[in-house]
Amino acid sequence: MSDLELLKRLCTADGISGDESRVRAIIEDEIRPYADEMYTDAMGNLIVFRKGRERAKTKLMISAHMDEVGFIVTDITSEGMLKFAPVGGINDSAVFAGQVLVGKNKISGIVCSKPLHLLSADEKKKCPKMDSLSIDIGVCSKEEALKYVRPGDSIVFDSFYDDSEGRIISKAIDDRFGCLVMIEMIRSELPYDMYFTFCVQEEVGLRGSACAAYTVAPDSAIVIEATTAADVPFSEGEKRVCLAGGGAVVSFMDRSTIYDKEYYDMAMRLARENNIPAQTKTMIAGGNDAGAIHRSRGGVRTIAVSVPCRYLHGSAALIRISDAEAVSEIVRILASEIAGNDKTY
Repeated sequence: MSDLELLKRLCTADGISGDESRVRAIIEDEIRPYADEMYTDAMGNLIVFRKGRERAKTKLMISAHMDEVGFIVTDITSEGMLKFAPVGGINDSAVFAGQVLVGKNKISGIVCSKPLHLLSADEKKKCPKMDSLSIDIGVCSKEEALKYVRPGDSIVFDSFYDDSEGRIISKAIDDRFGCLVMIEMIRSELPYDMYFTFCVQEEVGLRGSACAAYTVAPDSAIVIEATTAADVPFSEGEKRVCLAGGGAVVSFMDRSTIYDKEYYDMAMRLARENNIPAQTKTMIAGGNDAGAIHRSRGGVRTIAVSVPCRYLHGSAALIRISDAEAVSEIVRILASEIAGNDKTY
């Protein structure tokens, strides 16, 4: 993984679930000269076929999702405050007092709550619930607000991007990082034919990947993701899940998938043989598009390789560049091994 400038463009593009077109346009521009087939389905998934030097013995699909968590405008009060709902899994504590951008025109807003001097003693001790919050865009009436925003408009975190000092800090690393790995594979010479799916609406229930997997009908799949690294203060032992700086994360199970055991062993073996740092998760937690892909049609042998990511689903997440490179290396080697092997159960 080397194109950090492209990762910046991907991460800073706005694309909550159901509104991924800006991200998809960037990807299309990057891969158009290399893709042998490329089309967008009715859900908005971008499905790509790239010929390799040889025909694959196992039909392999590599997948990552384009969408990010965010919010959607649900109502506008008479005072011009925006009411909103989450799109994807966002903790209440990651929202209050944050800065956001609303709609296509990126109207700046501040997430606000009841003023401090009006809070009760009990309320001061608690994080405000999301349904009690509003977004202030600096207007004084509903009529004025409607000049800039409408119910149904997307809302994203107003974040920044920084890839200095061996780490990357940005919103939407989940899963624009996975998209970057696939773009770089498509732009390279592949040993075998492979399919790539840039999926929509993962954050709201693995919706796009269910359709993409049904269409492609692969024998096997590799899902590239970002997964929670909880190696932060107040977290100890297995509750740290995985470690930033510990290498690629190869999962054996999460809340939506029990991964193919042979592929899990294969990934860990290939990591050892090629001196690529790898780890696994120490808690059965989370989930990703593998949950829909592995159940498609008659079943798909599936493995996930993820970059450990701190502060997932917040206004800014953090990954180590060394971990990102490890994921990219393992995925390439694993993809070649799977596509070039016709072994079945």
